[in-house]
Amino acid sequence: MAKQTNKTASGTSTQHVKQQNAQASKNNFGTEFGSETNVQEVKQQNAQAAANKSQNAQAAANKSQNAQASKNNFGTEFASETSAQEVRQQNAQAEAKKNQNSGKYQG
Repeated sequence: MAKQTNKTASGTSTQHVKQQNAQASKNNFGTEFGSETNVQEVKQQNAQAAANKSQNAQAAANKSQNAQASKNNFGTEFASETSAQEVRQQNAQAEAKKNQNSGKYQG
C-alpha cells in the first residue's frame, strides 16, 4: 500500500488538522484574553494611576514651595527676634569686662 503524504495512518488529513489547530489556537487566545480582562476595571485603574501621578506632582510642587517658605521664614524669624541695639549693648559690656579683667592680672 502506498503511503499518502497528507494523511495519517488512520486516514486523517494532516493539512485539515493543522488548520483546525491554528483556528482553535487563535480563537482560544482571544477568548481567554477577553474573559480575563475587565475593560472597565482597567480604565478605572488607569484613571487612578493618572490621578496619583497628578497628586504626586502636586505634592512635589507643594514641598518645593514649603521649602522656599521655610527658608524665607527663617530669615524673617531671625530678624524679628534679634534686636541690633541689644546685641551692640551686650558686645560693649563684654568688651568692658574684657578690658577690666586684662588689667587685674598684670604683674
